[in-house]
Amino acid sequence: MASVLLRNATVLSVDDRNRVFAPGWVAFSEGMITGIGPMQDAPSSATFDEVVDLSGHLVMPGLVNAHTHAPMVLFRGCSEGHSLLTMDGWYNSIREPELSLVASDIGPAVALSCAEMLLSGTTTYCDQYFFADEVAKAAGRSGIRAVIAYGIVQLGDPERAVSELKNAANFIEQQRSADGRIIPWFGPHAPYVDNTEELIRAEVELAIKHGCGLHLHMACGPEDNEETLRRYGLTAAVALDRDGFFAGRVHAAHCLDLSPDDIAVFAKAPAASVAHCATAGLRSGREGICPVVDLRAAGVTVALGTDNVAANNSYDMIAEMRVAGLVASHRQGTAQPISAKELLRMATIDGAKALGLDHRAGSLEPGKAADIIAIDLNGPGYSKSPDLEALLIYSGSGRDVRHVWVDGEPLVRDRQLIRQDFADIRSTYDRTYIDFWARVRAAREVA
Repeated sequence: MASVLLRNATVLSVDDRNRVFAPGWVAFSEGMITGIGPMQDAPSSATFDEVVDLSGHLVMPGLVNAHTHAPMVLFRGCSEGHSLLTMDGWYNSIREPELSLVASDIGPAVALSCAEMLLSGTTTYCDQYFFADEVAKAAGRSGIRAVIAYGIVQLGDPERAVSELKNAANFIEQQRSADGRIIPWFGPHAPYVDNTEELIRAEVELAIKHGCGLHLHMACGPEDNEETLRRYGLTAAVALDRDGFFAGRVHAAHCLDLSPDDIAVFAKAPAASVAHCATAGLRSGREGICPVVDLRAAGVTVALGTDNVAANNSYDMIAEMRVAGLVASHRQGTAQPISAKELLRMATIDGAKALGLDHRAGSLEPGKAADIIAIDLNGPGYSKSPDLEALLIYSGSGRDVRHVWVDGEPLVRDRQLIRQDFADIRSTYDRTYIDFWARVRAAREVA
């Protein structure tokens, strides 16, 4: 793999010191960052296979989308007027048409989602859905880094629980043996809501056995706690902790209704994190807002995610940072309780930490993977500012991303995908979309 020098950019390292080099340089070779610093200390261009002058650009770590469901681009715009963070809203607007999904639908949908993510600067994402093997294949073809959780929805079917556990374990083993950027996890969709207590215990046992994380939805709505409060007088998080669920790595999405006791569960766990999906939470109409300030004060890692694009409609993580900052101000009743620097860390290094990848990604440091994005700051909205992070988050857009590298491989150059042609991705997806919804309509007519 070629050695590359990026020079004359404004460089955000997002390292422990939040160093900024303006202008600065970043070098990488064989997929790994080999150096970073101010331009006066830049190495000779003659020693590199490729030199990219990025004057007027911001160079920073690739963004981490810590919670989404990539195949659900098929449902974009189809849940308007429904809250996907309630059992009724999710089941009636999403789960019913999901029953018409077939494996061949998944690849084209994931290809489009990964294209949208890469083109807006996301280099790593965390997924949880059905047909996990198809999700992994399509994500792998795109070149993006992805944590793929095998989504398990039981809905009271004991036979389905047995078969899904077996399939999930097989998925983990197959992906572990594959050479690529795909990391396999388990994905209990929503404990106590559609995964029974027995199934939860089995999922934890298998996750510990295979050394992988558990990615779930938690505290999305009243249903999450109703069953455990009725049976034990405990919230779902406390009940899960009692049953050993938090012994390994746990990554929980949404977490709108966490009590102080729930936050304490996350804080004392060895590797528990929260994926804050601010836009999806607001669009759901729920009164609850993830207590990000309290979680962070307790030492809990909080990352940012878009959720699916039926709940959000966009994969733009720059927009997601902006909404997360705004909703925190609203919840706390004070201006910017989470600074722009902190929001940027939540979308990069904290996202990587939540997924157990902070040793490899999330910041620009020698020895880490060259997961790097370059954002064009020459357009409208990017006037000179004393706060670069605030400028990006509150004035910028993922559409300003110009170049993207993952493991040092160029995946986006001059706003164009390299591995795959976007027009081909889009046309294949359009045919899949038409076929899928024709099947849904046919199934409804029979019913």
